[in-house]
Amino acid sequence: MSIVKDIFGSLTDENGDVRNIRRFTLCNGKLKLQVINYGATIVSLQVPDADGNISDVVLGFDDILSYVNHAHYFGSTVGRFANRISKGIFALSNQTYQLAINNGPNHLHGGIKGFDKVIWDCAIENNKLILSYVSPHMEENYPGELSCRVTYEVTAKNDVCISYHATTTALTPVNLTNHSYFNLGGHDSGTIEDHEIMINADFYTPVDETSIPTGEILPVASSNFDLRKPTSIGRILNSTPSGMDHNFCINGKLNVERKVASVYHQRSGRLMEVYSTQPGVQFYTANFLPIDDSLIGKHGVHYKKQSAFCLETQNYPDAVNHANFPSALLDVNEEYNHTAKFRFIVR
Repeated sequence: MSIVKDIFGSLTDENGDVRNIRRFTLCNGKLKLQVINYGATIVSLQVPDADGNISDVVLGFDDILSYVNHAHYFGSTVGRFANRISKGIFALSNQTYQLAINNGPNHLHGGIKGFDKVIWDCAIENNKLILSYVSPHMEENYPGELSCRVTYEVTAKNDVCISYHATTTALTPVNLTNHSYFNLGGHDSGTIEDHEIMINADFYTPVDETSIPTGEILPVASSNFDLRKPTSIGRILNSTPSGMDHNFCINGKLNVERKVASVYHQRSGRLMEVYSTQPGVQFYTANFLPIDDSLIGKHGVHYKKQSAFCLETQNYPDAVNHANFPSALLDVNEEYNHTAKFRFIVR
């Protein structure tokens, strides 16, 4: 196991100071994970296929300014509240908070300057990369000073482990996740229609026309959301042309690590299994990437609509406004803890 650090680029902060953006390469001899401390972002994940050929299986960019300027959250840690909050409004202790509206009529992924747009402090402890950030009270209009830590580790079992920890000085919503876009054929291989996905969920949360949950928790049985057995993503996209961008309610006990999903790419033999302690996962098929060649990623590759998928381990979207959803509130003297594991196997 090794961690090597270098400079990915530099940025001028709000005080006019030039700050280097650090890149960390975590390697176990098979997997190679690269993370930068801007947005605590995964920028590369190199994984062997069944023949030992190495491909980078996450979308991203070659330079820091592209990460600053893009709007798709490639590989980022998102927060203070991942996913959507209806009309950007929630109430705590008889006080109403209005957040930024940055996704149609709703609030998305923490606002205008979410955790994906800040420079995190960084440290290495043994084989772990630890990134930390203190979000000030009322940043993006969220109450409480939130002290956050995200830990990355690559294990001997070919697991990419991400652990999230947070504490607060006042009652506040918290929902952190990683927003990597995966293509197990390689970031440059185009379509994801040749992938098969399984999601360990008997229920899902339907949404309205603005992608806000209706409050219902419905069974997946006899619907397009029944992914309990391996299902071709191509078939999913044929039956749901607009694509998936939905929360699935993961079976099993909350706060206990359990299997969330698996995705298999037969041509390469790569299998990715996802495990998490969170109640939900957002399955997103990159529907909002462009249909033209306007988005240029690593090595000049054009990233297009539905050329990748995301599996964002999370609490349910808009949970702060639905009493029947798992609580997404963190109080003083409590701890937010969330682990996610991405295991890579070839077969």
